[in-house]
Amino acid sequence: MEDQTVSHTDHQDDLGVSEIVAELKRLRLSALANRNRSHKPPKLPSRKILSAIVDGLGAVLFPNRLGLPDLKDEGLDYFVGHTLDTALRELLTQVRLELKFTADDNAEHAPERDAAAIVRQFAKSLPRVRELLDTDIGAAYEGDPAARSVDEVLVCYPGIHAILHYRLAHQLHQLGLPLIARIVSEIAHSATGIDIHPGASIGEAFFIDHGTGVVIGETAIIGHHVRIYQAVTLGAKRFPTDENGALIKGNARHPIVEDDVVIYAGATILGRITIGRGSAIGGNVWLTHSVPAGSNVTQAKMDAAPLDAVSAAQSITPEALRRNRQQDATRYS
Repeated sequence: MEDQTVSHTDHQDDLGVSEIVAELKRLRLSALANRNRSHKPPKLPSRKILSAIVDGLGAVLFPNRLGLPDLKDEGLDYFVGHTLDTALRELLTQVRLELKFTADDNAEHAPERDAAAIVRQFAKSLPRVRELLDTDIGAAYEGDPAARSVDEVLVCYPGIHAILHYRLAHQLHQLGLPLIARIVSEIAHSATGIDIHPGASIGEAFFIDHGTGVVIGETAIIGHHVRIYQAVTLGAKRFPTDENGALIKGNARHPIVEDDVVIYAGATILGRITIGRGSAIGGNVWLTHSVPAGSNVTQAKMDAAPLDAVSAAQSITPEALRRNRQQDATRYS
């Protein structure tokens, strides 16, 4: 019986596990040494915990739709308060981790003090985030003939899911937490295929229809009432380097999209150029120069029709959107 028993360690050795573990340790220690982090390498914020925090904040912002299914009116405020308190306390822990990760070794007490102030400031921004999301949801409902209700838009549309994450991530980015902000954005990117950098600036009533493959770069500026479709890229044209060949980071390199612009599927807009107010950019257009207000940009061999090959029944102009906003008194929570 003893001869037939093989220890767990023997199983590992048979598969070469011990040798792999040793090699991985060598590589890990070498990487830490190269980054001067050999002494007590700091822990990073947790993607799993941040995902739960964002889910909680979504329920706080829209308790009737994203909260518990059996919530009653009399318990709504208690649920919002309890969920918000839990989410903020969890966020405080994650903020401390990021601050410790970036702080100097001699600033041990600063993260504790700064973390609480940052989380309080973030919490104060949540009513404004809700206001902005209301405009985004309204824009999606008004801009999509297939949308039957604003509630459907909120719970079903991947564009709204991505924008909700972006609105929260942008606040965190503005408060000096680029790592947590990027993790939050990438959670939505993984779920929807929509990549919005938290550093981008996006105005009210932003609608991403369908959404898969959309890329919005770090320094992009998007105005109010802008609508874009799947596979649109607002990217950088080139990446300048310094005298040592290293990329220069932080410079403005992505497009500026003014108010009431529509950008159709597959369009690629690159560089620090400006798309003038009220313009329509056709599908699959490659654009690297600015265009004035009211432009209709299409592929070279296509007619300069206002909205490309999109049928009149499917297309909604910015003017029509504004009329709908004035007439539609639909409320949601």
